[in-house]
Amino acid sequence: MPSPGVPAPLRSSLEDSYLELLTDTLETLDLPARGQFLQRYLRAVTHLDLRESQCLQLWEEIITRRRQLSEALHRTVSLKTALMDVFSTAGLLRVPVLIEYDELKKLNLNAVTDSLTELYNRRVFNEFFERELNRAKRYNQPLGLVMMDMHRFKEVNDKHGHPRGDEVLRMAAATLKKALRTSDFAFRIGGDEFALILPQTDAPQAHALSRRVETVFEDTLKSLQLNVTVGMDYGVANFPQDADNTEELVRIADERLYQRKHAHHGRPAESPASRPVESAPAQPPVTPPAAERPASTPAPPPISIESKRPPEKEENAAPPATSQGQPEGSKLSSVPKPPRTFTTPRKAERVSMTGTNAYAVLGEQGARRARVLDLGFGGVALELDSSEGLPENILAVLHVPILPPVRVNLKPVWSQRTNLGYRVGCTFVN
Repeated sequence: MPSPGVPAPLRSSLEDSYLELLTDTLETLDLPARGQFLQRYLRAVTHLDLRESQCLQLWEEIITRRRQLSEALHRTVSLKTALMDVFSTAGLLRVPVLIEYDELKKLNLNAVTDSLTELYNRRVFNEFFERELNRAKRYNQPLGLVMMDMHRFKEVNDKHGHPRGDEVLRMAAATLKKALRTSDFAFRIGGDEFALILPQTDAPQAHALSRRVETVFEDTLKSLQLNVTVGMDYGVANFPQDADNTEELVRIADERLYQRKHAHHGRPAESPASRPVESAPAQPPVTPPAAERPASTPAPPPISIESKRPPEKEENAAPPATSQGQPEGSKLSSVPKPPRTFTTPRKAERVSMTGTNAYAVLGEQGARRARVLDLGFGGVALELDSSEGLPENILAVLHVPILPPVRVNLKPVWSQRTNLGYRVGCTFVN
């Protein structure tokens, strides 16, 4: 038991015990072997490439410094303390910093992310966008850029307070994380401003993702019961269609964002599906389901899924169309046909999946596959080699670019023969 007034001896750590054993072992080695060992050991500890003679000299200084410090402090000083003192005095460690590894990881994380939303910050956005644009140029691939901000977000802070505004920002970040693929990146670049970098994504796919984010975000905010209708506006720019440098792509995306924002400014609240999409590429016409056509509009000859045959012809029905879309036995007419109208407008435009690898796996066992031709919020168009054997309700898994695999229930409502098989229109069923 230590005497009163005499400090208790410090318990040596495992590392100090290892260094003491190292000292005793070095005393038994000849000079060349000692130099080789010290060179490897000090390289592992300090990451410095030193000569063997320099390592031997430094080790002698460490032993001497330890003895001097122990005599001055009247207690045993560890070799680790003496080593740090010698290397710092010699200028080998310019700015010695001692920090726990977990603290170092937190510092690194805080340097690249926004603390509120845990998204990447503006500085990382600039670095990543330059890198991904160079990659897209090298491999001749498309690259999508989406700039976003929240409409009427300031009113949330004014009416509900900043804590509720922080919740809205976190919900926006959570929506972006759910919508993105593992290869996509989301950033918070300002107060209520966000950016998305979408590698290998063309303009239609970028618009589809942005509309989905817009809709899901508004649905998510309903749980907060805000007195303000907050929306997510967006602008899309695409390489190589719009520009081939970072500054121009950011400028174009910003301009389209504010064009969309000004177009909505002062209008009553409306669902994002009914809003116009700026500069969205025109999609090929899609034959609508029979329920969406007026009775007076002549329809192409779809085949009913239930009856397995085309509808009966009327007396004054138009002659059948050829593969070029013109009636048999008639010449091309110079009079343009009136545009087809719909009694019920679509909730959202369908996005063409032509040219992508989008597909659907049908059935519980996944024994049948189909190509996905287009996709909308209300349904999907599939292309199969044969329409025979399709049940009234189909369990399917959709594999579509940008989205993760989605498990859905489909109900076939119409079918039409194509050059490659059968085009089947399906609606989503709850």
